[in-house]
Amino acid sequence: MCHDHAQHQTDTFARQMAELVWAYLEWSEISAGVIPSAPLHPHTAIMIEALELYCAFVKTTSDLQGVQYCPYLAHLFSIALDIYFQICLTVNDLVLKALHCDTTDWCLMNACPACTYTFKDEPDLKFKMLFAMDSNGLLKHISREAISSYEYTVNGLGEWLIGDDHYLTQSFINQFGVGCSDESLTEPMTDNDNLCAGRWKNMKGDVTLRMWGIFDEASIVMAICRHGFSLVIIDIVQSNEQAKYLLAIVLKLLDVFGINLMGGYDIGCKIGTTLSCTLNYTSLVPAFHGYVHRCLCQLCFLARYVDGMGLEDLEGCEHVFSKTNGLASSVYYVSTFHHCQANAGYIVHNDEHDVYQNLTTMILSNYKQALSIIEEGRNTLLHIMNDLGIMDVSVFRVWLAEENEYLAAHSHEPEEETLQMEYWLKLVNLDTSYDLAWTLATPSSATMALFIQKDISATMHTETMHHHAMENFEKDLKIVQDLEIKLSIMRCWVPEDEEWKIAGCLVTNCKYQHCLNQLKSLLSKMNQAGTGYKLCKHIAKALKMHSTAICTAPDWFNTADHAFVEYTFLANFDLLCNAAHEDISQCPWASPAAHAAMDQYFRVCHVEEEIKHLNVKICHFITYLHDEDHYMRACITELQVGYPPLAYQVQLYHNVQAKFTNHHLCLVTEIAHLPGFTGTTLPANQ
Repeated sequence: MCHDHAQHQTDTFARQMAELVWAYLEWSEISAGVIPSAPLHPHTAIMIEALELYCAFVKTTSDLQGVQYCPYLAHLFSIALDIYFQICLTVNDLVLKALHCDTTDWCLMNACPACTYTFKDEPDLKFKMLFAMDSNGLLKHISREAISSYEYTVNGLGEWLIGDDHYLTQSFINQFGVGCSDESLTEPMTDNDNLCAGRWKNMKGDVTLRMWGIFDEASIVMAICRHGFSLVIIDIVQSNEQAKYLLAIVLKLLDVFGINLMGGYDIGCKIGTTLSCTLNYTSLVPAFHGYVHRCLCQLCFLARYVDGMGLEDLEGCEHVFSKTNGLASSVYYVSTFHHCQANAGYIVHNDEHDVYQNLTTMILSNYKQALSIIEEGRNTLLHIMNDLGIMDVSVFRVWLAEENEYLAAHSHEPEEETLQMEYWLKLVNLDTSYDLAWTLATPSSATMALFIQKDISATMHTETMHHHAMENFEKDLKIVQDLEIKLSIMRCWVPEDEEWKIAGCLVTNCKYQHCLNQLKSLLSKMNQAGTGYKLCKHIAKALKMHSTAICTAPDWFNTADHAFVEYTFLANFDLLCNAAHEDISQCPWASPAAHAAMDQYFRVCHVEEEIKHLNVKICHFITYLHDEDHYMRACITELQVGYPPLAYQVQLYHNVQAKFTNHHLCLVTEIAHLPGFTGTTLPANQ
């Protein structure tokens, strides 16, 4: 009965929506008006002024009006608020249609004035757009069906009430799940395909498929441009962070913006491996998360070594999530519709006000940072090159290629060596099981005494142990024989053989490498520069919980390698792990000084790219401000003749961003007066 009533109410409001929108347009200029809380015979209405002041809670409103508060008033307020939001969204659609901005994906194609507003004959950039992707697990939504018998299935108005094209539909997302038409996008990846697979839970398909049944939406995934404007939002429904959600975002952006896009994601190495063969798309890992990846992965996917990145760190999603986390407590128990409404509403408001207002502030800060780095960076690089005797900067790229080639060649243990180490270990096990079986089979004085005393239970216990020892010996013997067939060994190795000694050294080196990897995983983020205070405290708390492991890891390290080498840089542990195969200590790129020189060289290159990026983005934004103002004024003048109420709404729409124009122009002028500014603050010809 409750479901039928709610469905009837929704359908009735949907039929009345056109009249409600018309009334809103006609009366919005002269009167605030009210919104009914029921479609037929309403006895309670909410003033639009109160709805616009969403923080004016129902209890406070009742107190101000001197009436008794009743619980049903909160429900009526929620209904009126939903209807008001729908009226505003419908009016917004009419405004966009009047401005000829109602084409498919128009909002996405014009999300960021600095990224998407291009002009003719602009300087070529390697990447058309830089964006970051990440998920926020705090914005969960608890399923009502999971905690009660309540079933919320009201259709109709709720399906299109969100009215925001930031959200991708589940039907679109499911195209890229298991069994989609393009098998290359969903083909499972093994650990051999990606060396970082063991370090990330969201690279494991069996983990991402599962989620607690109490949650309907487990989290949201967002993509934002480098300036902080949201591009796409996805709800992760009844699963974990599966690859299909990331693929849906990437392919949507490629469909809208075309090729030459660059996206950053925590496991961008996996996404890049999946898409590199089929699409012209570059996937990288963010600066902070990237240091957990293996050294070879960092050389290929860390922004530090990729041309065209500037100083972008690809960690912008964390800034957005620090704001949206405030929604978490208010969206846990609401309906699915209100969960999406709250997320989309807040993100759109954040884009229109906070992000847009801070756009020129961000550009000014980045320009100052680039100018302060470039001179000092060039001088530092020259000093390092003189100390190392380097005459040409091209040697740094040669070193990077050599290091990449070396790590790629040693990314996996040779199969022959792996089998030899396994054979050596099984021989050790076989020797141990043989000794145990022989010991139990040889009568001792204590055993004879038990036999003489006719202690049947003790004798049976001894016989059982001997039987088990013989079974273990036969199993170990069978494994050794199988390995001898694989390795084509004619005679079993003994400790005096040279092969035994070599295999023993390989096993010792393997344990040594395992200790190095454990040390690196425990300490890689402990003292990373740029880590915020709260995050440092969080990491310190986590490290304190594992303090025992941190204390014992160096002991394992020293035990595995009695001759401790002076090679203690965490970033180079992957090189040290492979040192058993060949001596790389004399390679010019293997020294800490060479790595510092390479990092400084690429930093200077990226600063120069950043200045080029900023010059282009400033011109984009100035041109946008100029063209947008002229176009809006022309449209408003035209509409004032034909339909004044709609002209008024277009003026309100324009004022959302126009109120920041003077602020932007002042900061652009400040940028133009920076010493070292090489761009222009004049609008381009369109």
